[in-house]
Amino acid sequence: MAILNILKEDDPALRKICRRVEEITPRTLTLLDDMADTMRKAGGVGLAGPQVGVLRRIVVIETDESGLIELINPQIIKKSEKTQETYEGCLSLPGKWGITSRPMTVTVRAQNRKGEFFEITGTELLAKAFCHEIDHLDGILYSDVALHMLTREEMIEEGFIEG
Repeated sequence: MAILNILKEDDPALRKICRRVEEITPRTLTLLDDMADTMRKAGGVGLAGPQVGVLRRIVVIETDESGLIELINPQIIKKSEKTQETYEGCLSLPGKWGITSRPMTVTVRAQNRKGEFFEITGTELLAKAFCHEIDHLDGILYSDVALHMLTREEMIEEGFIEG
């Protein structure tokens, strides 16, 4: 497995709309494995193709509760009306945090590494991760939709960084 380079917010690749994966090849499977390893090494909850310079609709997510979730060509098919306002960060925006409003529950339809379609529903952190990573596939960063980006003082106060 390889650890991939995570692009930072000023990279134009992060603003591109990703193309569908038309065929799942051995290269696709290696990418999924490498993305999972990269996400874990960086201490993230999710990673999308464009964050590693691959403009394909591929996402990996892993929370303590969910285990590893691989999504190929994911689409949000249902969102709850109930929302959550929480802190959000991103591996492509290191050292920055914001407050976003995301649906409390989200259902996603995607393909797995065998090409089989499946649906998965997530709540709270998993719902936020689905929205965050699928936004990446459309060139959207969480900072674009944040209600408020935290100041340095607020990040110190909340314990995200040391003063």
